[in-house]
This record gives sequence, structure tokens and C-alpha cells, in this order.
Amino acid sequence: MKRRTLSNGLVYILLSMIGVCILYPILYTFLAVFMTPDEFSQYPPKIVPSELYMGSLHAVLDLIPVGRFIVNSFIVSTLVMAGQVLTGSMAAYAFAFISFKGKAFWFAVFMSTLMIPWEVTMIPNFLLIKSFKWLDSYPGLVVPFLASAFGVFLLRQFFLQLPKELFEAARMDGCGHIRYFLYITLPLSKPALATLSVYVFLNTWNMYLWPLLITNTAQMRTVQIGISMLQFQDSTAWNVVLCGVALVLLPSLLLIMFGLKYLVRGLTAGAVKG
Repeated sequence: MKRRTLSNGLVYILLSMIGVCILYPILYTFLAVFMTPDEFSQYPPKIVPSELYMGSLHAVLDLIPVGRFIVNSFIVSTLVMAGQVLTGSMAAYAFAFISFKGKAFWFAVFMSTLMIPWEVTMIPNFLLIKSFKWLDSYPGLVVPFLASAFGVFLLRQFFLQLPKELFEAARMDGCGHIRYFLYITLPLSKPALATLSVYVFLNTWNMYLWPLLITNTAQMRTVQIGISMLQFQDSTAWNVVLCGVALVLLPSLLLIMFGLKYLVRGLTAGAVKG
């Protein structure tokens, strides 16, 4: 018993040390926002600022339209999230509940697209967006990401865990696929839908290469591009850069804080039977 208690204690200590190592950069980033340039450049580095210095925040607001960048990222992330939840849930329902010829084959083909690197499809997508004259626009940022094989796979696996008796009873009562999808399947799949929503929103929020490729003006830039605009060729004020990073991280951290419960429920659903 004592040996088991000691072993558990060592595990908790190890996990606590790993947690501190993970949280330290995030904590230091937010504390650096309020450091003066002299405090930030001290060696050894100072962790806690001596005062609430707001000069870095003012510098970020003066150098880049960070508010516009955050709005752009929020609009794009929200639209992509809504699109993937909509298309993913409908495709997952078809693969889970509707019988059609070659369903297993087409599902395998659909899943095989997960093995295709995004870099391979970047140039064809760019040429397609350019032909539609969607460069430097919201459709160009959103449309290529409205469907995802991962979302279909995640929701299909969750739909398959729903009781088959429920589907059969609904069919006997005259419930069609549309009503069963809207009034039974979706309400029972809130954990999986929330998981997909949080995952897609954060992925889109952190996207860098595609917005850099198709946007040309500051009015359409996203937050990840905006942060790079705080670095200059001659010199870089890293306390200002970290202040911009903190502003970009804040919405993501708030989303994780409020959506973590649903994210964990969705990822662990069906892991335990009985």
C-alpha cells in the first residue's frame, strides 16, 4: 500500500512539473505585456513586472489594426466551423444510417483524403480561388475549408453509437431521415458537435499560410499574419511582439476554457461501455 502511494505521488509530482513547463511560456507571455522595455531585456529575465506598464499595448494598437485582424479571424473561423459542422453532420448521417451501393468503398475513398498533405492541394486551390476572383476576400478564406473528412469520421463514429432501436422506432412511427436527423440525431450528438466546433475553430484561428497566400491588404489579414507585421528587418521590440501574441491567444484560451468540458466529453464518448 505504501509503495503504491509513493508511486502515485511520484507520478503526480512528475505531471505537475510537466504542467508547469507547459504553462510557463503562456504565463510569461501575459506577464511580459506589462513589462517595460528595460525590464523585458534584463538578464536573468524578470518574471513578474514591477508595475502595470501599458506602453506595449499602445504600441501594438498603433502599429497594426489588431482589432480588424481579430474580427477577420473570428468571422472566418466561425464560418468555417459552421460549414464543417453542417457538411460533416449531413455526410456522417448518410454514411451511418442510409444504405446505398458502394457505401463502404466511398467511405474508404473519402477517408483516404486525410492522408493527402494540405501542401499538395494548396496550388490547385489557389488557382481555383483566383479563377473565381476571390483573392483577398472572405469567400477565398472560407470556401476551401467548408468540408473535412476528419469531421465526417468523428461524427459518423458518434452516430453509430446511438441505439439502433431508437432509429427503428422512429421509422415505425413514420419519421423520415430529415426529421430523425434534425430532431433526434443532432440533439443527442451535442458532445461530438461541440468537439468538432472547438477543434475546427482553433485550427482555423491558427491558420497562417493560406491567409498569407491569398490576402494582400491589411483589411483582410488575419491575426496570425498581423503578429508577423510586428517584426521588422532592422530591429524588433520583442515585448511588443509578445503583447500582440497575448492579444491573439486570449480568444483561443477563453474558447478552450469554456469548451473544454464538451471537448473532453466528445473525445471520450464511447470509450467506456456499461
